[in-house]
Amino acid sequence: MSASFRFLRVIGGVLGTGSVAAFAAWKFDNEIPAQASWTTNFTPTVSWDHNWDRRDISSTMKPVKEGDFSINLATDENNNVNEKGRPKATRHLILIRHGQYELNGASDNERSLTDLGRQQADLTGKRLKELDFPYTILYHSTMKRAIETADIIHKHLPEVPSESCDICREGAPIPPEPPVGHWRPEAQQFFEDGVRIEAAFRKYFHRADVEQKKDSYEIVICHANVIRYWVCRALQFPPEAWLRLSLNNCSLTWITIRPSGRVSIRALGDAGHIPAKLLSSS
Repeated sequence: MSASFRFLRVIGGVLGTGSVAAFAAWKFDNEIPAQASWTTNFTPTVSWDHNWDRRDISSTMKPVKEGDFSINLATDENNNVNEKGRPKATRHLILIRHGQYELNGASDNERSLTDLGRQQADLTGKRLKELDFPYTILYHSTMKRAIETADIIHKHLPEVPSESCDICREGAPIPPEPPVGHWRPEAQQFFEDGVRIEAAFRKYFHRADVEQKKDSYEIVICHANVIRYWVCRALQFPPEAWLRLSLNNCSLTWITIRPSGRVSIRALGDAGHIPAKLLSSS
């Protein structure tokens, strides 16, 4: 029994229960610091890496050398931070998983969208049109199910440029933790796919260039494993946690990257635009 608890029992015998409650509340408010229920550690478990994309303005500052009077975008002649070198725009990435497809195809070319998958893609195109964001580009994986999904969505956004991307094809990004028994790719597949999917992350996930004046909205149509890995990486969560997330077909995941490099998720696997009877996850 702690000394504080024994002291309260003594006080209770003299003053009564109500007085003890009031005294305890005063004591804890004034002498015992409040602690989160899940931890007694008041420092972050993992600190946010502000230079995660290697574009933080402090990392682009050029040290002054004697006799060197050149100036770069980030610093002035006194090596002070130059505001002209700081990004001003916000980048929005809207990640879309492809529609339902034929799982029994022997090759990628035989894994076309099902009738349901085409309906899902059409509804997603309508949803993007309704959102009416100033989309700047639509990227899509080069796998057939992603191409077909992109083609259907693009019919609703004909003015948006479209571009294929070979490195955001589906794959095995990193061995998941905890592991699962029903899905165990060979170590070689993780070794090969992981590098490619990480390269795609670095291609799409970064703060805006200094030259970008307006906020941008980019659409990327790809695959569940890829998106789930990207989400973990973007939020600086352990990337091996990716398989703990689940995404429905044609769901929307909206990630925002601020000029400061801070990242937030506006939506994760949002499928509210698809009627319940048309939902699927495989």
